[in-house]
Amino acid sequence: MNLNLVLTFALGIILLFLVARLIFGPLRIVGRLLWNALLGGALLYLINLVGGRIGLQLPLNPVSALVAGFLGIPGVILLLVLQYLLA
Repeated sequence: MNLNLVLTFALGIILLFLVARLIFGPLRIVGRLLWNALLGGALLYLINLVGGRIGLQLPLNPVSALVAGFLGIPGVILLLVLQYLLA
């Protein structure tokens, strides 16, 4: 085998690995944000659905939607604690 062919193949594999890492790194972050948004929104909906019967509701506005979307379940818990402390 030609040494140049082996080195070119190795360089190609390394470049392919680096490009894949550059592409899939941000996709992992976006996937995590989407998962947090889904869980936070579902919990916010569930709290308003069930909590309305016992007097516990979180207002659905852009701020609460953003907090629940970015932080997920801890964000909804934070909103509940803030509502309890401020009310």
